[in-house]
Amino acid sequence: MKSKLTILLALLMATALILSACGGGQVATTAPEPAEPGATEEPQAPPEAPGEPAIVRIGYPGSPDTLNPGAAVLAEAYYMFELVYDTMYDLNLDGTFSLSLAESVEVSDDNLVWTFTLRDATFHDGTPLTAEDVVFTYDLYANTEGYPWMGDYTYYFESVEAPDPKTVVITLSEAIPNLDSQLVFLYVLPKHIWENEDAVEFENVEMIGSGPFKMVEYSQNEFVHLAANKDHPQAPKIDEVIFQTFESNDALVQSIRTGQVDIITEFPATAIDSLRAAENVEVVTGAPFAPTVTDIIFNQCSPENCPEGDGICSGHPSLQDRNVRLALSHATNKQQIIDVVYLGLASPGTTLIPDGLGVWYNESIQDYEFDVALANQILDDTGYLDTNNDGVREMPDGTNPLVYRLNWPSDSIDGPRLAELLGEMWRVVGVDVEPQAMDPDALTAACCPAFDFDVMLWGWGSDPDPNLLLSVMTTDEIPTGSSETGYSNPEFDELYYAQAAEMDFETRKEMVWQMQQIVFDDVVYIIPYYDPALQAYRTDRFTGWITDQDKLELADPTSLIVIEPVR
Repeated sequence: MKSKLTILLALLMATALILSACGGGQVATTAPEPAEPGATEEPQAPPEAPGEPAIVRIGYPGSPDTLNPGAAVLAEAYYMFELVYDTMYDLNLDGTFSLSLAESVEVSDDNLVWTFTLRDATFHDGTPLTAEDVVFTYDLYANTEGYPWMGDYTYYFESVEAPDPKTVVITLSEAIPNLDSQLVFLYVLPKHIWENEDAVEFENVEMIGSGPFKMVEYSQNEFVHLAANKDHPQAPKIDEVIFQTFESNDALVQSIRTGQVDIITEFPATAIDSLRAAENVEVVTGAPFAPTVTDIIFNQCSPENCPEGDGICSGHPSLQDRNVRLALSHATNKQQIIDVVYLGLASPGTTLIPDGLGVWYNESIQDYEFDVALANQILDDTGYLDTNNDGVREMPDGTNPLVYRLNWPSDSIDGPRLAELLGEMWRVVGVDVEPQAMDPDALTAACCPAFDFDVMLWGWGSDPDPNLLLSVMTTDEIPTGSSETGYSNPEFDELYYAQAAEMDFETRKEMVWQMQQIVFDDVVYIIPYYDPALQAYRTDRFTGWITDQDKLELADPTSLIVIEPVR
């Protein structure tokens, strides 16, 4: 999943580009000492001596599930990909696209043949990046079974060719309206390394790319240590960056107070006031760089759609009934959740396409009202009764009480409180839950394509184009691991493939809105809120953080290539 799938990608602001290029540069050889969870340190003085390295320390609650771009699921992995790899396009801060690895492009009159001329670029190990690397990478993403996302970006690629070292020719099977948004996340890999590895199992710990930062050392669930590529055309002004994992929210918040880290990328909203009162700490809130949605996921995978071999499909059978999902929607008080979890800073959600996607978000959808009496009436009328008066309803045949396993990733800031609130709300309508946090990797394995859960709390970070998030609700994605609900609707499937190749903007927008209405009416998810970004940085260490735009992501290249030490 996006992290939840969280697929986290670029900061849409108006003053700079997410830069990509080449390089050699000197890499620091000393590994960071991982801090003990909850440890405190005295605030660190800003570097002043000319020879002292400028090291930015970033605290966050997660860790990459893998450094393999094809196999990665969690948002924390995509932080690293954006810093280390090049792509054909960059996403500009105003939401437009600019050529990055390519210096020019020619498009045929029928929009089927795209010819890119590459600029000079070099991998971090000194090997030149050529068109063969691009062809190899795109073919790898397209043809590797076991890659959850990247193949979706290459769906319409009929062929990718390299007539010479500087030229890449992509021929499409159909003209599509969004090739730039597909290429912007296809991280270019070095063929000379990857061609000798198992594409799915390769751990890629050396992480050779060609972007503005390069790998120094990685320890899963502890830290990721990167160094600036000083040969990059627009090299970072800092020398190194260390992403430090904190298992405790309290320790994470304390780390920014004491100066153990320079920024934190997530923290509970309840800590906002105390952090604002802390010396040399600035709290910033805003729309996330990748529009983000938190979802309550129901396992709806039916026996006929259970993936052969991988599928367990152990979801509670009542969750395949729209009436049950509808009743739970009416029993969910979204405003109370927003007030408690985000102190009112989030906005209520309706569909998997978040409001941060602008025109693609169907703002005409009328949400289900919070109405406990109506929720109880729906369950009564459809035969889900509490026949033994224990406070929990059963299936219409009197068996299998409506007790759901409720899971969330253990590194989630908001999961525990959201689970607690849902348990309280649903218990009023005769539905009980068994809450349990799970390691993100274990939860991913239980999710998809195993479908070995009942209800899951997780979420998505969105591309600038709605195509990928729409794809996860198609029948074709049930066996691939991309669908986390097992939902299947032929009408939705047909519209998905039609919109993907629709060149007329207004017609495509109408289709995308129609698809959102379909899944909303089918109650595929409950979307409690669209997440805001809550981040904090120290003002006494580094300056230049980009915080005055509509989108916010301090750990994005946008800020990390321009910040510099406070002198």
